Amino acid sequence: MLVPALLALLAPCAGAAADDPQANPPGTPNVLILYADDLGYGDVGATNPASKIPTPHLDRLAAEGLTFTDAHSSSGICTPSRYALLTGRHHWRDFHGIVNSFGGSVFEDGQVTLASLLKENGYRTACIGKWHLGWDWEAIRNPAVGPLGKGRQKGLPPEAFDWSKPIPGGPLAVGFDRYFGDTVINFPPYAWIEDDRVTQAPTVMKDESTWPPIKEGNWECRPGPMVEGWNPYDVLPTLADRGVQYLQEQAEADEPFFLYFAFPSPHAPIIPNDKFDGASQAGPYGDFVHETDHVVGRLLAALEESGQAANTLVVFTADNGPERYAYAREQAFDHWSAAPFRGLKRDIHEGGHHVPFFVRWPGVTEPGATTDALTSQVDLFATIAEATGAALPPNAAAAEGARYQDSVSLMPVLKGAPTSGRTTIVQNTNPNAYAFRQGDRLLINAKTGHHSGVDPKWLEKHDTPREQGDVHLYNLAEDVGQQRDLAAERPDETAEMQAALQRARRPIPRVLTPTGR
Repeated sequence: MLVPALLALLAPCAGAAADDPQANPPGTPNVLILYADDLGYGDVGATNPASKIPTPHLDRLAAEGLTFTDAHSSSGICTPSRYALLTGRHHWRDFHGIVNSFGGSVFEDGQVTLASLLKENGYRTACIGKWHLGWDWEAIRNPAVGPLGKGRQKGLPPEAFDWSKPIPGGPLAVGFDRYFGDTVINFPPYAWIEDDRVTQAPTVMKDESTWPPIKEGNWECRPGPMVEGWNPYDVLPTLADRGVQYLQEQAEADEPFFLYFAFPSPHAPIIPNDKFDGASQAGPYGDFVHETDHVVGRLLAALEESGQAANTLVVFTADNGPERYAYAREQAFDHWSAAPFRGLKRDIHEGGHHVPFFVRWPGVTEPGATTDALTSQVDLFATIAEATGAALPPNAAAAEGARYQDSVSLMPVLKGAPTSGRTTIVQNTNPNAYAFRQGDRLLINAKTGHHSGVDPKWLEKHDTPREQGDVHLYNLAEDVGQQRDLAAERPDETAEMQAALQRARRPIPRVLTPTGR
């Protein structure tokens, strides 16, 4: 699983070494989180040397920082993982599904987020890109106008909303000073939102016939209001431009910044721009991953040009594993996006939530280093709080072993320790099935860990048997591809893991403060 040889080759490209006195100048570090959407562990060269997708900028980021080889999102789908990252709290304590079209906020009033914490501690905060955590659309809703169409094509028309009004309940309500994005690339409204207002009012319904042809899979775009002339191919480049602009603005800033840049890619619709066609050997999806990597390069270059790179903690990771199109992609191009794992997006097998995770903090992380410390994205909350000196809210109930809510600080690992002290993680995608890691052991506490189906051809190619029984147990140190289920031959160990899972799920309250939103 580890790729030290590749990282050693890339190390000459690395930035300032850990013992360089200029690598960590005085002052509170900036924080830049780059969050990809539906990107597989096997798509990135730094985590899979056999990948057929060029990712030079991510490979360089890995070579300049620390690669986590056992890092996980909270869920196998979008909204819950984003919630967990921003709150330091596992999503399954509060909800399981995504925010649908025109859905409300998943945050409670006053709930503390990473943005509100840093803002309270003197940071300027910004979110650019995919939000997918809900808004208070009812505040601008015209209840006299109902939806159009039937079934899956049923959607609210443009006149169902008063677009002249601010839209409350979004990023600005949970601690971000600024927001720019289209909230979710495949959900209405198909319009740019700046802070809490659309920059141009939608006047027509979504019409895919006006868009350039899609390059792989389906559009997967819900019906609803659209700005006339909207082109989904413009989304990623426009977000990149705004991210570059924001980072360039930091050159003259006096206060530290926190930028959460949430990519809409390589989530469907798979729409690499034409100049990236053929850039990979994994079809249009591979080209889209390559374009995503290109944007990473633009953002990191802008950070360097701003003069802030030496004092910025950069994190790159993804919200969950790759979409189900990965099965057809492997057959067509012999590229497995979740390599070396079993499972994809939605699944509680490893491939659904075992994600790329790189951290670069000059003067702290050792260039080209790797760690197999068990890690969850909820750990970023406590880590960033410690790194920035941000004061955590008082009386914040925490899970066993956590510093805050479910969050364990990774600072020891960033400084070279083999572990942060985390020994367990609880994961799920729906309320009836949980995965539980304890050391090298993985419990799938359900009849199946495949929630969106599994291609029998994939099972045959990878010599992986179908699941049998009501519960499954694997030893990942010996069987990273989850090909040998140990539950039947180790019933006592399986029961012990089930009991430990129930203890780990004990309730803890959300942290609410008057300044949380």
